[in-house]
Amino acid sequence: MENLRVVICGFESYDGVDVNPSRLVAETIADEGIKVDNESVSVTSVLLPLSFAHAWPTLHRVLDDVQPQMVLATGLKTHARTIALERCATNIIDASRPDADNAQPKDTRIVDNGPAAYWTGLPLKAVSKRFAQHDIPVTFSSDAGTFVCNSLFYELLDWTAHHEHAYAGFVSFPHVDKPVGYTKGMKLDLMVDAARDIITTALEYNRHAA
Repeated sequence: MENLRVVICGFESYDGVDVNPSRLVAETIADEGIKVDNESVSVTSVLLPLSFAHAWPTLHRVLDDVQPQMVLATGLKTHARTIALERCATNIIDASRPDADNAQPKDTRIVDNGPAAYWTGLPLKAVSKRFAQHDIPVTFSSDAGTFVCNSLFYELLDWTAHHEHAYAGFVSFPHVDKPVGYTKGMKLDLMVDAARDIITTALEYNRHAA
């Protein structure tokens, strides 16, 4: 088995959020590791500032160093009731609030002359089937909004478009143990299980498709 390398990233902090699943899941996955067919996978975690100017350059430096086959980006979707698998990233920034640098760009392209959108590199149907086996609630999300999460996701997919053997996706988590509507909130352990399922399913899927 070839030396499989995975990068998982999360954001450092969100205003008003005491328990940040994006950070905790990324750190936990890197600490506990991943195995595919009983073979260990090299996992690197990176924490990113919630910043339009600095999130992607921070991740980009790690990608250049690690040269991973797979990248899983994670974020927090405050109104989510389930794990949200993001289908695509759009080439637009239209911030409804300032980022960590107090920047609030409006109606701005992320990559000049880039395509209007990129589709995720993850096998979402295969992931959802794995989730069903483990009783993990999931939805497919049409986009990751127009804030830093989407901007990072677009830059990441633009990077994979120029790296033939790399693929990437984005998953949004709900709040940890915080009721939203009729739901009780989600346990952090379940979010960690979800991230592990996404990574192992994608690695298995792409290996068999090669």
